[in-house]
Amino acid sequence: MQIKEINGPVVKVKGTKGLFMNEMVKVGNFKLTGEVIGINGDIATVQVYEETSMLKPGEPVEGTGKMLSVALGPGLLSSIYDGIQRPLDELIKKSGSFIGRGIDAFGLDDKKLWEVTFVKKVGDIVSGGDIIAEVRETQSLIHKIMVPPNINGKIVELKENGSYKVTDVLAKIETKDGIEEVKMYQEWPVKIPRPVKNRLEPKIPLITGQRVIDLFFPISKGGTAAIPGGFGTGKTITQHQLAKWSDADVIVYIGCGERGNEMTEVLEEFPNLKDPKTGAPLMDRTVLIANTSNMPVSAREASIYTGITIAEYFRDMGYNVAIMADSTSRWAEALRELSGRLEEMPAEEGYPSYLASRIGQFYERAGLSENLNGTKGSVTIIGAVSPPGGDFSEPVTQNTKRFVKCFWGLDKNLAYSRHYPSINWLTSYSEYTEDLKEWFSENVTDDWNYYRDEAMKLLTEDDRLQQIIKIVGEDVLPDDQKLVVLISKIIKVGVLQQSAFSEVDSYCPLEKQYHLIKIIMDTYTKAKKYVEKSIALSQILPSEIISKLMTMKEEIKEINEFENIENMLNEHFEKLEGIYSK
Repeated sequence: MQIKEINGPVVKVKGTKGLFMNEMVKVGNFKLTGEVIGINGDIATVQVYEETSMLKPGEPVEGTGKMLSVALGPGLLSSIYDGIQRPLDELIKKSGSFIGRGIDAFGLDDKKLWEVTFVKKVGDIVSGGDIIAEVRETQSLIHKIMVPPNINGKIVELKENGSYKVTDVLAKIETKDGIEEVKMYQEWPVKIPRPVKNRLEPKIPLITGQRVIDLFFPISKGGTAAIPGGFGTGKTITQHQLAKWSDADVIVYIGCGERGNEMTEVLEEFPNLKDPKTGAPLMDRTVLIANTSNMPVSAREASIYTGITIAEYFRDMGYNVAIMADSTSRWAEALRELSGRLEEMPAEEGYPSYLASRIGQFYERAGLSENLNGTKGSVTIIGAVSPPGGDFSEPVTQNTKRFVKCFWGLDKNLAYSRHYPSINWLTSYSEYTEDLKEWFSENVTDDWNYYRDEAMKLLTEDDRLQQIIKIVGEDVLPDDQKLVVLISKIIKVGVLQQSAFSEVDSYCPLEKQYHLIKIIMDTYTKAKKYVEKSIALSQILPSEIISKLMTMKEEIKEINEFENIENMLNEHFEKLEGIYSK
């Protein structure tokens, strides 16, 4: 096989009768990694995941006989990979800080010894997904060694408890087709979803500790969410917060086509962050995939699939996994560039006509599942979208909205006024709200949903009143409408605004979220009665009360401290009652 034609990352190869679709190939004298994406007779089209400069027609191309796959086993956690699961630390050892081309690197450390404890014995009948051994991979997680999904039979040979490398054979299983070896790791093609027994209704929330999400626009474990926003609106920092504070067992962070300085920040910060749940380093339950904007565009597409496959593997063990994809717009732009080089008919704004189906295929791999081994696990996908100029009507945002159930729209006006997270409470939505009502009622409090709904009604009414204020000013509003505007402002500052850098308020437990919104809404209900008695708003809610309601999110560190604020408010309203009932 020889190179016939080169067009950036797209290479035409002739003499390819032995190749199959999606086969991995080694291209040219540099042995660059590529994937077959089209076959027409004797000519194959290959997308190359590395820089193709200095390639020449006539150079050899070799098939590998397998699809683009990832190695799945102990050592994934705490690792930092490029888009095709080459460990960056290994690439640095082999080629220095500037990554060379044609370098092969195994995705796992094949020299490290892992302490293996077996949970099966010789003679046991096992099937795909069954757990045969366990490895303490990090302080935060036990890695479960599973039988590959396509193997079923009887264990005829099993190692004893001890230290082994990932490439060692741990078991031999007698199947109807012969003896199959089970190693500590398994390989899986990234474009094929890993099988599950059943898909379940996602009815348990992913707790993030971010009030605007948990309280107003919750996401379930196994759910999908998009975070669209223009430059500077806080997409990346929002995903950092979710990665750090969400109650997922494993985080897979995919930097897909992001700026190098942003990815550097992630690579430098994450290893130094502490996991709030265990006190161990956050990297102990994190896999980072770094694919910056100056890397070849083909590898952007691969990075998305690499990340989702790693997530499905941990899901199969019974863990809840959250994927942060930052950003899917860069992935879509890579699809557009490749589509142009393939001379395909463009659709809206130059994107390929299959853009929607590719986005759908990615988000459809999320879900809460009953696994082959009977455990339950989930993959939650949270994808950032970077619409040019913050225009949510562009194709990537619109097609993403078709496949996600949570839409956390970031607002540049909120961001520029330093209101973070800048999630707009009027344009955002969550279709999981109804599904999760029962969980919140049973696990937090019966009136969680009542206070949430009442607060949303108030914010919606405030938006209508703000349009009037812009025209005629606030002074002409009657006191009952002024009260709506005032309480809405307290909700915006005292509940929706949350600092990622605050030691107290960076994470807010559900119980604290409930007390915050309850006290504010109860204050509104009581104040409304006195407004109806024509008492001045300044007397009903003096500045010290307003200030206390806005700052209690920072001042209160223990739940029982809310009782002091409730007592203070009760005393204030009792005093009002005593004055105006005479």
